Order: sequence, then structure tokens, then C-alpha cells
Amino acid sequence: MTAYRTNLNRPGWQALVLFAAGFWLSISLCIDLLVMPSLYTAGMMTQANFATAGYEMFWWFNRVELICAGSVLTGLLVLRQGQDSFSVIVSGVRSRWAVGLGLVLLAIAACYTYWLTPEMSALVLQLSALTESASATPVLPAE
Repeated sequence: MTAYRTNLNRPGWQALVLFAAGFWLSISLCIDLLVMPSLYTAGMMTQANFATAGYEMFWWFNRVELICAGSVLTGLLVLRQGQDSFSVIVSGVRSRWAVGLGLVLLAIAACYTYWLTPEMSALVLQLSALTESASATPVLPAE
């Protein structure tokens, strides 16, 4: 009986996990600390179409978050599966924490994508209805 062992390129998977996590963190910080404050100071938040623009921006960002979270979790699972018998993490404590953290990050990204973003969309519709009804209400001249 021969044991089949796949040759997992460990540095390649580690680089993928670190790149995806670093890219995810950097794009989150860029949106939170650069894009949103600049939109606020430019006065876009007072415009009627800000909610639609924000929804569109977060829709794309949430899809990128899901790709990053999936890449991190996949890489962590591959790295956990490819452990050798002399690995530091052979007990599994660190790898369980890493996979658990990857699952939590994926759950957060999924909640943003499939729960919070649709709620923002509903808010956009409500705001649009309010602005349309306010503009459609005729203003009576003062007598």
C-alpha cells in the first residue's frame, strides 16, 4: 500500500493568505479613512443621490470582501491539511484558531453582503420616495 502525498506549495499558499488578508485590510482602511471622509467633506452626503452611490460602492466592495475571505479560508484549510509530522502546529490548536478566525471573517463578509447591503438598498428606496414626495408636493403661494 502506497501513501499518496500531494505536493502543496506551502510558501505559495502562505503568500496567498497573507496577500488576501493584507489587501482586504488595506482596502477597508482606504474606504473607511480616505473615501468616506472625503465624500463627507466634499458635501456629497447632503445630495439626494448619495445613498445610491454609497449602495453601489459597498455592493462592489462586499463582493471583493467575499473573494478575499474565501481566499483566506481556502488557503488556511490547505495549509492545515498539508501539515507535516514535524510541524509546529501539529497539535492543531493554532490551525483551529486560524480556521475559526477565517470562518468568522467569512461570516462577517457574508452578513455585510446578504443582510446589511440589502437593508441599505431598502433605505435608499425609502429616501428616494421621501425626496420624490417632497418635490411632488405643490407649494401653495402665501396669501
